Amino acid sequence: MSSKIIKNSRNTENAPKSSVSTQTVAFSHYNNISAQLPIDPKTGKIIGNDVKEQAKRCLNNIKAIVESIDHVMDDVVKITVFLKNISDLEAVNEVYTTFFQGSRPTQTIVAVAALPMTDALVQMDALISNGEGTAPQAPCALVKVSRNTKNAPKSSVSKQTVAFSHYNNLSAQLPIDPKTGELVTGGVKEQTEQCLNNIKAILESIDHVMNDVVKTTIFLKNISDVEAVNEVCAKFFPNYVPARTVVNALALPMDALVQIDTAVSHGDGTPPQLPEDTSLLVIEANNTENAPKASYSHTVAFSHYNHISGQLPIDPKTGKMVAGGVKEQAEQCLKNIRAIVESVDHDMDDTVKINIALKNIEDIDAVNEVYTTFFKGDLPARTVVGVSAISMDALVQIDAVLSNCEGTPPAK
Repeated sequence: MSSKIIKNSRNTENAPKSSVSTQTVAFSHYNNISAQLPIDPKTGKIIGNDVKEQAKRCLNNIKAIVESIDHVMDDVVKITVFLKNISDLEAVNEVYTTFFQGSRPTQTIVAVAALPMTDALVQMDALISNGEGTAPQAPCALVKVSRNTKNAPKSSVSKQTVAFSHYNNLSAQLPIDPKTGELVTGGVKEQTEQCLNNIKAILESIDHVMNDVVKTTIFLKNISDVEAVNEVCAKFFPNYVPARTVVNALALPMDALVQIDTAVSHGDGTPPQLPEDTSLLVIEANNTENAPKASYSHTVAFSHYNHISGQLPIDPKTGKMVAGGVKEQAEQCLKNIRAIVESVDHDMDDTVKINIALKNIEDIDAVNEVYTTFFKGDLPARTVVGVSAISMDALVQIDAVLSNCEGTPPAK
């Protein structure tokens, strides 16, 4: 792990603490916040059974973490909302909008099969702009740039894209025709194409292209649709394929079959960084023989972050699922991540964020036993959700975001 830029991991007494994650992990110009459940930090218990009350508690926990590191809620660039019931979407958004005074962040909303505590109806994680950077970077009053285009669906509760420093974070795109505001007709292929066309329209509106995408998270209502979705994605990424994670959604807004969340490279930066041609910073995509082969990149680095694709419990030597239960499967997922991390000259303690999808949320304690053995220093920020299905009928899937101290080079 490089020591040139220091990863900053912090907790506050004013938000719920966890023995298996850190509340906030900052690196360079971003801060990654662990998923917050509607837990009262004083009692350690879930509050109430009303989704509005619970949403407010999640956001108050995020706010407490944000304020503990001398930030404000308007520094948030992205919020992901996990719901137990998709029908609660409007009630949650009613509360959500009261927490932001300025331009709202990008937003992803998905219903999942289960959340880590039985009585929780909602869980939220967040990504925060971090203008001061982390030591020894000098503080810089970078500007958050929020934008919309008429060529993609607009939302009253979020921006289509929020850029900060060298990354651009897009709101998850549904298969909505921006001209009609309705879902496109057809099946999952047509819906995937519309999602990607919306992403493309947003990128083109800010002078970017699809090859600037570094990571996609694809939420699918039916995990069996993954091959059909991959077929459409291949048309939009013919020469380079970003890192990718596929997550099974219990339900999506508007009863969609697919929704796509995107992180984009932003080489020109945000003011007062000096504008420069995006091509001067290189996207570095890598694969290794020591992790399972996939139709997308194992890892994509840009600037000071590295994005790792969702890893299944596959033995890379055999291409088959490892034998055993959830502990063995979690260990294999993490070994695959470690192999990818080491292939780009990093180590597991460079991890700033981990996302875990579990087929049975009750397996969380068993997974945690294995999980903590892979880190020697402060644990990353983390989000865990329960899903109805995982590809190859796996019990667990894990992806990661790494600090990338060395950055990515300018083109020669």
